[in-house]
Amino acid sequence: MEEEDASGGAEALQLSVDRSSPVPLYFQLSQQLEAAIEQGRLAPGSLLGNEIELAGRLGLSRPTVRQAISSLVDKGLLVRRRGVGTQVVHSQVKRPLELSSLYDDLEAAGQRPATQVLRNTTEPATAEVAAALGVAEGEEVVLIERLRLAHGEPMAHLRNHLPAGLLKLDSAELEDTGLYRLMRAAGITLHSARQAVGARAATAEEGEQLGEPAGAPLLTMERTTFDDTGRAVEFGSHTYRASRYAFEFQLLVRP
Repeated sequence: MEEEDASGGAEALQLSVDRSSPVPLYFQLSQQLEAAIEQGRLAPGSLLGNEIELAGRLGLSRPTVRQAISSLVDKGLLVRRRGVGTQVVHSQVKRPLELSSLYDDLEAAGQRPATQVLRNTTEPATAEVAAALGVAEGEEVVLIERLRLAHGEPMAHLRNHLPAGLLKLDSAELEDTGLYRLMRAAGITLHSARQAVGARAATAEEGEQLGEPAGAPLLTMERTTFDDTGRAVEFGSHTYRASRYAFEFQLLVRP
């Protein structure tokens, strides 16, 4: 096992390669660099250092280091800039499919989440919203529409409908924290959810909001959340930038 510090922006990274492992050396290096980017130890804008320097520190050949870096360039995590070097662009958020909020997931990943509240109002429930929340069509429900950012870049457009009178939602509070935290603080116990994940092309308006061209791939998610009494307390309809976001599944074999 060989281990060295590699300078990466404001902080040094502890990188290592195990020559006795069957895992290719370039892949060992790329996985460690990817983890550092995802965990925020290599922040957007950080310089990785040149290939020759990195190869020398780790005792690797330059082609091995170039292959590791190229794999991350292909993933959109690094970019080569003439006269600057190899620079971190951003990390893709990988979100586990569990009952958690995007704000909490971004914060846990060191992504510095921020929120712009676009609408905080009431409106008559459409047939889809009424069916999800178990209310009559046309009944007044709360609509919260937000743009969620990470490191100052748009990540997702969020639309949440809640039953009227469930809790008071202040726009300033919604910009400071996540919706689920506010619901829990109000004494609402989030117990389970029904969720569907899909994909489609961005409209021109969505592309403008999310910093993507019209027609770019978007991930979609619809979720109905229930409290511990079985009452539907939230219906979310969200779109995410596929270039910056992924859902992770854990699959188990039934005995």
